[in-house]
Formats: sequence, structure tokens, C-alpha cells
Amino acid sequence: MAMKYQKGTVYPRGQKVKMWYGKYTVYLRNEEGKEVGKRRNVPLCPKAGTPKWKAEQMLHSLILKETGIPAKTSPGIIPDETATFQWFVEERYLPMREGTWSPAYRKINTYEIKHYLVEHFGRIPLNQLGTFEIQVWLNKLATKYSQSVVRHCHINIRSIMQTAKKLKFLATDPAEDVSMPQTKPVEKPVMTQDQILKLIGKIHDLHDLCLMYVGIFCGPRSSEVLGLQWKSWTGTTLVPHGTAFEGRFYPGRLKNRSSRAPIGVPEQVRPVIEAWKKLSPDPSPDALMFPTFGRGERKGKAVPRWGKNFLRWRVRPIAKKLEIPESLITFQVMRRTLGTNLQHHGTLKDAQGALRHASIRTTGDVYVQTIETSVLNAMNSRTMEILADWKPAILDGKVTPISDATPKRRTVKVETQLDQLGPSAEGRNVVSA
Repeated sequence: MAMKYQKGTVYPRGQKVKMWYGKYTVYLRNEEGKEVGKRRNVPLCPKAGTPKWKAEQMLHSLILKETGIPAKTSPGIIPDETATFQWFVEERYLPMREGTWSPAYRKINTYEIKHYLVEHFGRIPLNQLGTFEIQVWLNKLATKYSQSVVRHCHINIRSIMQTAKKLKFLATDPAEDVSMPQTKPVEKPVMTQDQILKLIGKIHDLHDLCLMYVGIFCGPRSSEVLGLQWKSWTGTTLVPHGTAFEGRFYPGRLKNRSSRAPIGVPEQVRPVIEAWKKLSPDPSPDALMFPTFGRGERKGKAVPRWGKNFLRWRVRPIAKKLEIPESLITFQVMRRTLGTNLQHHGTLKDAQGALRHASIRTTGDVYVQTIETSVLNAMNSRTMEILADWKPAILDGKVTPISDATPKRRTVKVETQLDQLGPSAEGRNVVSA
């Protein structure tokens, strides 16, 4: 009898007329009662007009037919053993679900589903997957990969099998009782106060400094900060009107309802934003706060930056000279650092309000609303602690740190004179410290 989960091999063959052939092993018992494997090569269909994946499904159907494994069917369930896990994911699950995903999540999640799930279960018939096989696969995955990868796989396999049950491809959900295994601990690094001061002390481009100030002290998501427009700036808060991903702006699209809440801006950050606005090439309401110039079809147009490229080319070279690990120079680490620090300057509710996380559905979270004043007070307290003895001197569009003779801690005199910043100032000035 053929192996239960044998995949077989599909290959083209023929000179004049190409055909898809299938190769697999059949196990038969000889006269002595021992199982003996025998290779079989069978023609499947003409190669012209038939993709390889379809020929693979035909071969798998042939293997199952010769195996003699009965299909698990019940009233209302489709008794089709050619409905493999890969076919269901690509032809049913992804077309149904990806429309609700953001561009960034769609890219990451689609890759993970195909790389981890489809690559392992792809050719197995959907109705042959059981709880045992799924749990063992997750357990093995947990020995190699991080908690985030295993958690995503756990969520995705449960969602896929649940959808298959709803669409009547399965009578029961085999992933319903699958549990999340123990995984390797995940490192969640944060930036120290000394690292923050060193980094912002060496950034002398006003555009870059403003972007980093917003990232470090306001804690927006990468897609949010790169999608900020000048109409987002109210003088005390930043209100997201859309997100940016890989150089594209998506108006009105945010992660969730909580993401639409205003982003609190500490008092020490506001002068830097105002200074950059005066020197910005286009401070009109619909213009991007931190644009770059497009290429190709968008050449000459102001487009959103790619977060990874900005950090890689503009910030990480500075961090490398300062011996700050590159792994800390991400917007996610900046956001995590803010949340971690705020616990010492306000309540947990204040930290939740500053980061605009979706609230937990309990009575307290529904009725206890975050007061913006307390959130700003917590953020002001945290920012003031870090910048207690350091502030950039913004004069005539120049970021000029002035250090005194104190050897232990760098201090900078405050000489912010925004009223002297004329609109005719050209470009962004880079001044060496």
C-alpha cells in the first residue's frame, strides 16, 4: 500500500509532445508477507496548458486512490481529496482575508503562511490533517524559532482550519484544541538615557533630528510617523490621518480605532517641530512632514520615506560611531522604550494612552477614559528627565549643540529663538558639533 502522506514527484518528459509524469512508490507484500517498495512512473496530462501545481494535485489524487484511505465525509462536507491545504489557503483563505489586512501586515503574514504552513502541510488533503499532526509540528517549530514566529503560526493555523470548517470543507476543526507551546525567551531591548542623549547630540540635520525626536519622545508606530502630514500638527499633539509603508501613503488607513487618537507631544519637542516646519520645503496642510523625493514614475514628487532606509543611511552610521548597537535603532525599540519609561512617570493607563494601544474589553477600560492632560504630564516628566541638562540650540535653522566643561554629563545651553527663523532660510543646515 502507498504511504499515507507520500508526495511523489512530478516531472516533464517527452521530445515532441511534453507530458507531465508522476513518480511515486507503492508498497506491496510479496509471497513471504514482507512489504516491498516498487517505483511507479505514470503519465498524468499534457504539459501544455497545465501548470505544475495542477499536475501535482492529479498525482496526489492518484496516490490517495491507490492507497485506499477513505475520505472523512459527512452531510454538507465536500468529499474532495484533491482539496489540499495549499489549494485551500491560496484559493479560499487568502482571497477572503487579505482584503482586511494592511499592506505591511499582508506582506509579512502572507510570507509566514506560505513559508511555515504551506511548505509543511501544502500537499496534504485538508480532511487528513489532525490535531496530533498540527500540535507536533508546532512543538518542533518552538525548538527552532522565536516566540513571535510560533505565535503567528499558532494563530494562522487556527484561523485557517476554523475558516475551512465554516466553509464546509471540514466537519470538525482539528486546530481548535491545539495549544501554544513553550518557546525561547524573546529579547526586548530598550535604549538607555545615555544612548538617547549621545544619539540626538550627534544629529545636526534639523529634518532628521525632528523625526527622531518624534520617534523617541512621542512613540508613534513607524508607519504612522512616516505618514504624518502638516495638518496632523495641532501645536500640542499629532493627529494621524493615514499611514505610510514602503514609500506609499495610505490616507485614512490606521491599525485600529485606538490608533486614531492624538499623539501627545511633550513641551520640549514642540520647538523642534516648529523649527522644522519653518524650514520645510512644503508646510501646506496636506504635505508630508518628513518627505523624500520619488524615483521613476514619481520622480520629482514628495513621497513618504521608507523607515528602514532612513534609519540605515541617516541614523545608524551615527549610532555605529557612538558604539550604540544597530538593533536599538528601530522605531519599535523607541516605542518600547517610551512605554517602559512611562511606567515610572505615570500610571499604566497613561502609558496605554500615550502608545494608543487597543483597550482591554473590561468594564474599567470601557468607562475609564484616558485624560490627555495626565498623559502629557507623564510624557513631559519622562522627556524632562532625559533632557534635563541637554537641549539643542536652534538658531537660524541650525542645530548647534554647545557643551560646557562638565566631564561627567554633557549639558547644552538653551538658545531657542523661533521668532528669528525666517521663512526664507534655505535647506537644512548641517553644522558640526
